[in-house]
Amino acid sequence: MEKLLSYFRLSKAELAKVIFPVKEQVRNAYITVFVVVFVVALFLWIVDLIMFYSLSFIVS
Repeated sequence: MEKLLSYFRLSKAELAKVIFPVKEQVRNAYITVFVVVFVVALFLWIVDLIMFYSLSFIVS
């Protein structure tokens, strides 16, 4: 039982050391992820378009 209580005390002490992000940091991270995903999707769409038209040209 003492080990369990010690575990909870140490967990509480470690949780007190955690620095949670503020609202602005979360918003900036969200915007950054959204922009990166959009750019990668746009790049893949362009590559797919180029491959589609080049293969269509080769096949026909």
